[in-house]
Amino acid sequence: MNNIPSVDLADFLSDDPSRKQKFVNEIGKAYEEIGFVALKNHFLNEQLVQNLYKEIKAFFALPTHTKEKYEIEGLGGQRGYTSFGKEHAKGKKEGDLKEFWHFGQEPDADAKLAEEYPVNITVEELKDFNATGMEAYRMLEKTGIYVLRALALYIGIDEHYFDHWASNGNSILRPIHYPPITEEPQGAVRAGAHGDINLITLLMGASTGGLQVQRKDGEWIDAIPQEDELVINVGDMLERHTNNKLRSTIHRVTNPPKEQWSSPRYSIPFFMHPRSDMKLNCLNECITADTPKQYDDITAGEFLYQRLVEIGLIKK
Repeated sequence: MNNIPSVDLADFLSDDPSRKQKFVNEIGKAYEEIGFVALKNHFLNEQLVQNLYKEIKAFFALPTHTKEKYEIEGLGGQRGYTSFGKEHAKGKKEGDLKEFWHFGQEPDADAKLAEEYPVNITVEELKDFNATGMEAYRMLEKTGIYVLRALALYIGIDEHYFDHWASNGNSILRPIHYPPITEEPQGAVRAGAHGDINLITLLMGASTGGLQVQRKDGEWIDAIPQEDELVINVGDMLERHTNNKLRSTIHRVTNPPKEQWSSPRYSIPFFMHPRSDMKLNCLNECITADTPKQYDDITAGEFLYQRLVEIGLIKK
């Protein structure tokens, strides 16, 4: 396998049971073997994608002192701006060569979660920035819920098992700017080798190159989707919840060849988190005599806190 498998969400949404099952089998097999797929026919339309890139490029082009007024102390980076080099991969001391923004959940009133989530930060200089970001947030959340429905069927549990936990969940949309590289990085890369914390990650912008995925044999392969495809991977929460049946694969963003150092890179991952009280206990359907329970019981909120400390966004 020299690239990640491609799947078509239109198959799952079809009225044809055989097409729906084909999608379930394809994505489930891919997530057991490599942990990544490229997904076409998601809910983001081309105009929304163009609008979002326009807004985030305009934000990152703002003067540093303007961006820094949106870096809010005490939030662990959950909302607003995080400046260059602040985050690092677990176990790595060098900061990643990136700056980023966080849009978070704006829960439905009846979800009774408003007090649990910090409010989003409004960028005063860009009138369409927040509305465009949250429109993309909703479309990515919708896409992710359908992917989780397919995975529920693959695991052998109710198709709508994840719906409650993922809708109004603690998900994050993170536009990232990797600025041009101006001098030889000392051990730092655009994003160090890591696994994601959450249930699944939906990534826009991987078609610009640099994303690599580690196969089971340890080899790194380039993840090269088509321009209209999202890259979607399993995170550590889902790996844990499925007792390692679905794999959270280590991945990284490499530095470009020296002749391309002058080019910035943008990517926009949507980290799909459940509500913090979701139990990540290993599912009974994924525990067998050959695959005994691998993890202690924990909630999503407890697990998230542990990992934010490990990657430097929360100081103990």
